[in-house]
Amino acid sequence: MKKIIMVAVLAIIMISCGDGSTESTMTVTGNVKGLKKGTLYLQHIADTTLVTVDSLVVEGDGNFSFSTELESPELFYLYLDKKDNNSINDRITFFGEPGTITIKTTWNTFDLNAKIEGSKSNDKLKEYMEVMSKFNTKNLEYAKLGMDPKIQSDSIAFDSLQNLTDKNVKRGYLYAINFALNNTDSYVAPYIAVKEVSDANLKYLDSINNSLSDDVANSKYGKELKEHIDNLKKDTAQ
Repeated sequence: MKKIIMVAVLAIIMISCGDGSTESTMTVTGNVKGLKKGTLYLQHIADTTLVTVDSLVVEGDGNFSFSTELESPELFYLYLDKKDNNSINDRITFFGEPGTITIKTTWNTFDLNAKIEGSKSNDKLKEYMEVMSKFNTKNLEYAKLGMDPKIQSDSIAFDSLQNLTDKNVKRGYLYAINFALNNTDSYVAPYIAVKEVSDANLKYLDSINNSLSDDVANSKYGKELKEHIDNLKKDTAQ
């Protein structure tokens, strides 16, 4: 009986490890419809530098697959060199995490209509970005109005527009902070705090940091947030 159990355990181990993957492995697979020739790069930021993790020459069908080990979930980029001397619409941003992530898109609108599945962190980031894009769009509208000579020559109108801009920026910041506070079990929370609103009031950053789950606090962005807060406290103490 012991031998049978041992054989069964070994079989399970061999099946789970047969492809070389572990609990920390992220596999990014998918298809770029219409891509006949080009090079795909899986990239991320390491020590403030954009680094290529892996690359793949695509010829014919547009299918691709990358696998890499992660220390913790973080932001990744899928960059396409289309060999067309056009750098527009060539990079997809997604939140990577262990498991299989599927990305399907098209060659001519590479980053505009990408469908990303398999990452809960990316779903949460998408939820955040969809609302933030509305604040950003409104800021652009105000900026465009501010360039109107009629507005610039009317101090009252210009001040009113500036007031609207300031209020919109503040609403965007409050949304980001509240989103992070309401999702402290997501790896997106410290990312938002340290990458999107790092210049927010220290008390808000501290609240986010103190509310993070243990796994999230010990992640890449969790550690960056803690370090950022420690530096802010040192600066204010001087």
